[in-house]
Amino acid sequence: MITWTCKSFDELITKELYAILRLRSEVFVVEQNCVFLDMDNKDLHCHHLMGWEDDQLLGYSRILRAGISYEESSIGRIVTSPVARGRGIGRDLLVQSIKTLYSLHGKRYIRIGAQYYLKSFYGSFGFVQKGDIYLEDGIEHIEMLLPIES
Repeated sequence: MITWTCKSFDELITKELYAILRLRSEVFVVEQNCVFLDMDNKDLHCHHLMGWEDDQLLGYSRILRAGISYEESSIGRIVTSPVARGRGIGRDLLVQSIKTLYSLHGKRYIRIGAQYYLKSFYGSFGFVQKGDIYLEDGIEHIEMLLPIES
């Protein structure tokens, strides 16, 4: 069973920060063979949603208020551990991320920068593509927007 916790940067303990940075490096740098500066100073201004099973971080995202990455609020660095894939944790992570963003910042539009191959995954939650495909660190991305439900 996954236990979800969300903390501001200043609330994170060293062990949590280490687990977050390790997971992001494991997937975004090593697995995707992408050399980039993951620590972009945005972490300092975000909330960090963590999905733990026992003492292992299996899912993570950062929740950004409007004006940090986009004009709209955003969810970024959405990642699941390779050891947890195939268990539906990615879907749970996105559901928890949206709920957490709404709780922290109110119900509003959410814009993400998504890897293009995940377009249908995010689309299944209601996100729609906005704009053309662009390259970020050699990987095709698109911006996607989750409209406010009426």
